[in-house]
Amino acid sequence: QVQLVESGGGSVQAGGSLRLSCVASGYTSSTTCMGWFRQAPGKEREGVATIYTGSGLTFYADSVKGRFTISQDNAKNTVYLQMNSLKPEDAAVYYCAAASLCVGTVVVGTPDAWGQGTQVTVSS
Repeated sequence: QVQLVESGGGSVQAGGSLRLSCVASGYTSSTTCMGWFRQAPGKEREGVATIYTGSGLTFYADSVKGRFTISQDNAKNTVYLQMNSLKPEDAAVYYCAAASLCVGTVVVGTPDAWGQGTQVTVSS
């Protein structure tokens, strides 16, 4: 069973940067994409960025294009989310997910696993 552990959240001022990490263990053969999702208070969880583990193809939500970069280090079983030029509206709990099927930044069906989440706070 896939297990995901996120780290790297914290508090920054607007315009600052953070890098989130998601370490995966127990990959299943069905996992084809990894992604970062976020949920702000009172809002639904939304897809931020996904990466197809085989091809490295990436997708981003329009709200983060040009500011966030998702990447993977297969040797470390780790997916990263580099977040630059952070805005107050980026503040949320960020979750990592592993899935069998992603379409853009949307996970189709039930993900193989969710991480526990890491808080990102951005002050103006």
